[in-house]
Amino acid sequence: MKPIEVFQKYLRQTVVVEVKGGKTFRGVLDGFDQHMNIVLNSTVEVLADGKTAPCGTTLFRGDSVLYVSP
Repeated sequence: MKPIEVFQKYLRQTVVVEVKGGKTFRGVLDGFDQHMNIVLNSTVEVLADGKTAPCGTTLFRGDSVLYVSP
């Protein structure tokens, strides 16, 4: 299965995204493109102590994403 097919499977579902720098975000996968740029809605940053900080709609550049997990 190609990565784009996996993203299509989880479109409009909650996913977890970790980016370079060690930050982790959770939100609803709203869009993506062939460069693996990702748009999340209702995004929250998951902080080290387990708390969350709201971020709203967020765009992640594909080259900064380490992983995406459902």
